[in-house]
Amino acid sequence: MDKVKKVVSHNAVRVRQYAFSFIKWILFAALTGILGGGVGTAFRYTIDYVTGLRTDIPWLYFLLPLGGLVIAFLYRVTKLSGHADTNLIINSVRTDGKLPFLLAPVIFISTALTHLFGGSAGREGAALQLGGTIGSFIGRIFRLNEQDMHMAIMCGMSGLFSALFGTPLTAAIFAMEVISVGVMYYSSFVPCMVSALTAFWITGLSGLKPTVFTLSKIPSLEITNVLLTAVIGIGCALVSIAFCLALEHTHKLAAKYLKNEYLRLLIGGTVIVVMTFFIGTRYSGAGTDTISRTLAGDAVLPYDFILKIIFTAITIGFGYKGGEIIPTIFIGATFGSLVGGLIGLPPAFSAAVGMIALFCAVVNCPIASIILSVEMFGSEGLVLFAVAVCISFMLSGYYGLYTGQKIIYSKRRTRFINRNVK
Repeated sequence: MDKVKKVVSHNAVRVRQYAFSFIKWILFAALTGILGGGVGTAFRYTIDYVTGLRTDIPWLYFLLPLGGLVIAFLYRVTKLSGHADTNLIINSVRTDGKLPFLLAPVIFISTALTHLFGGSAGREGAALQLGGTIGSFIGRIFRLNEQDMHMAIMCGMSGLFSALFGTPLTAAIFAMEVISVGVMYYSSFVPCMVSALTAFWITGLSGLKPTVFTLSKIPSLEITNVLLTAVIGIGCALVSIAFCLALEHTHKLAAKYLKNEYLRLLIGGTVIVVMTFFIGTRYSGAGTDTISRTLAGDAVLPYDFILKIIFTAITIGFGYKGGEIIPTIFIGATFGSLVGGLIGLPPAFSAAVGMIALFCAVVNCPIASIILSVEMFGSEGLVLFAVAVCISFMLSGYYGLYTGQKIIYSKRRTRFINRNVK
């Protein structure tokens, strides 16, 4: 009888523990999602506004070097110089989970300035930094311990990613998958999912729509189409390596020869202005208009993806803020469309495959990438997208956008390696 009582008592304790944790994380994630959704909404409207302003006032492009000086000043005065990037967020999940709160407003303003003056950058770098900072801030208010702070940061990341891209399931899985490739923190699934959905609903209430595209033609699941899609996956793996190396070496060279960050941003901005003057504004900003046209089947220029790599490498490598994911999508879409046209696949479908495959190759997140394809394009071509994703994931090797990311298990065999990406 006593043994039965002990078993019942033990089970009752476990039920209370699970119930307490469930309620705690639901409340925490909902609060994080509400705040993240609000900040994400403001951020999306801000980026849209400054992009429209830049389009209406062409001479703003010439002020990019001045914008760079302002960005350098903001990071210098807040003492965030040299430390505030997405790698800081990723590394914080493995350390104490504490992030400087000033990072949030500084990255918000700096990204807006980059977009206002035509730097080639995205917005997801800001999303992950904003989200991680919000999660860390709320975690300190809740007085979470070190292990729970790690989950709090992932919770914030998923909320902001969802708010900016309108893809809640991708946001939740991405936040769990991007930290350590090969190992996912499943304990964070509930908080990340709740935060992502809450932020998604907040942006919906604010009038923002999710990122969804309709493909006019998706090839059937025949062996020929599978093999042709695989060709795009192989190509995207090679392009991803080139893109990551361009970003890495541009940053290293700029930091080595231009140690003063004011001078570095001034020169980098001037180079972009000169290039824009001679080439045009097609590669300025995030390039979402070009992405939309490419997914609608419009023809691309054969050098679109190359010039976008160059513009983005200079913008990010010299210290302007924003992110690399939207430029990655631009590069993937234009490259995929180009290759698809050459091998006989529908250009719009090929552009979509290129987007997803290149996204996977640079962030090393195959599960999130496959889910992203469904949330963006529907499930009809799921298997073809998965083929391109798995190939680009394996063949991209250990390169990636975030050097703070760890590859826990080898991509070629079941072996523990625990190494940072190149």
